[in-house]
Amino acid sequence: MHPNHHDVFRTLAELEARERHATEAFFDAWKHGVALAGVRFFGTGTREAFDLARTKWDLCPNVRLITAAIGPMSAGEKVFLAGMVSFYDAHDGGALLRRVGVHGLSDLGSLDAERREVIASLLVYYAGW
Repeated sequence: MHPNHHDVFRTLAELEARERHATEAFFDAWKHGVALAGVRFFGTGTREAFDLARTKWDLCPNVRLITAAIGPMSAGEKVFLAGMVSFYDAHDGGALLRRVGVHGLSDLGSLDAERREVIASLLVYYAGW
């Protein structure tokens, strides 16, 4: 039996709705993570820009600033910030994760529950940068 055009359109509409939900859920988790990691490291680095951000593109990590600033941070701050960067740029984020001692997913267990939940949500809703 072949699906009729109504079924095809309904399926497409459902897929679009799921994609929209995933995009919104990723951005919500991303913005929460930015607030936890430090607004200064994302977008233009201002609270105003953070408040006005409407997409992940408004809050791209400043990888150069993060790479320079990550040294004196606590272990948890380093791991979380490096994990955030890894969603934006796998190469630089992966190097940063290794630099702060993350060699596998289990190393993210050192994060507190709130930060683990952010990383988990980002992973569930990630659809590429």
